[in-house]
Amino acid sequence: MAFSTAISGIKAAQANLDVISNNIANASTVGFKASRAQFAEIYASSVSGGSNAGQGVELTEIRADFSQGSLDFTGNGLDLAISGDGFFIVSNGGASEYTRAGSFLVDRDGFLTNESGNRLQGYQGNTDGVITGELGDLFIDTTLVDPKVTSKVTITSNLDSREAAPATTPFAPTDPTSYNSTTSTTIYDSLGNSHILQLYYVKTATANTWDVYTSVDGGTPPAATQISFDPDGTLATASANSIAITTPAAELLSATGVATGAADLVYSVDILATTQLGSDFSVNSAIQDGYGAGQLISFEFDDSGTAFARYTNGQSRAIGQVALASFRNNNGLQPVGGSNYVESFGSGSPNIGVPGNSGRGDIQASAVEQANVDITQELVNLIVAQRNFQANAQVISTEDQATQAVINLR
Repeated sequence: MAFSTAISGIKAAQANLDVISNNIANASTVGFKASRAQFAEIYASSVSGGSNAGQGVELTEIRADFSQGSLDFTGNGLDLAISGDGFFIVSNGGASEYTRAGSFLVDRDGFLTNESGNRLQGYQGNTDGVITGELGDLFIDTTLVDPKVTSKVTITSNLDSREAAPATTPFAPTDPTSYNSTTSTTIYDSLGNSHILQLYYVKTATANTWDVYTSVDGGTPPAATQISFDPDGTLATASANSIAITTPAAELLSATGVATGAADLVYSVDILATTQLGSDFSVNSAIQDGYGAGQLISFEFDDSGTAFARYTNGQSRAIGQVALASFRNNNGLQPVGGSNYVESFGSGSPNIGVPGNSGRGDIQASAVEQANVDITQELVNLIVAQRNFQANAQVISTEDQATQAVINLR
């Protein structure tokens, strides 16, 4: 019996060596979780109720350690690490797998994948930057962002109350002596072409009253809009607080002087915040709600796993959000290689949602989680496993000597 007992010990020591060597080999593998071998005694009892000696040892489980690994900041915006509990979800040919390895890249089709080509799962954003609730392959859309036509311009400025009416009349955009002040801002037509909106302020002979003229791309200004101010310098209640403008399509010219082909440009200029104080003319802000077509230039993730894209037109919007999965029993997950796991009966079903909710960790962008292997401890474990192997081998040698002595009896 000693032979079989010692052989079981040698097999157990060999299994332990295999686990330890695998831990050491993957000490630099991103997202790797160290494992340890679990053993149990093989014990038999007689039918009569008496006890027998143990019959050796057997490997019962190889249990992974899912404790947090250290984060390594890489500077690569596509590298993601989970700080806390949870797993990334990747699709391997339609089958869901789970991993802590967050080194991702964009494939030729625009999908976020890991190095094995498994597609990262998450919630896609729509064209308005709203994250939808449908789980699927995260896709980075590199097509042009559609332009938005300007519908409103808001000008916040101060007109100098000390100014006198211009000596030159009537008003002419080309004659600076026919107006007191001017400012401009960029606006956009339905095709995303930019145009220059110019505002001219002309003080009238009537106290606290001004005429405001507008011109697009140097075109002929329409009739003036008159505004007046109260003695405290604020816009009078009865005064116009916005200017309605319609620029015909034929007047929307490109840089070459040819009509752009856009629709009539209809918008309003909000001047409600305009003041008339004893201070030099100034423009505090000029805000408009349009923009031209834009090309994707970069995107980055925040702590919630949301990817924000930036475009050449100055716009930004959410294009997707990473989904995470958590399990009641991480040790029930079945490893399938590549630092990936699949669910099993022992792990239970995944609880899928956004990072930071229901016990799921946060996302750390531009970082990866290193293996949680303690090399020093593994080397100590290696020595212990080696001694166990040698000790069991010595049992076999001793048993062999005793058996040989019996055989040699005469």
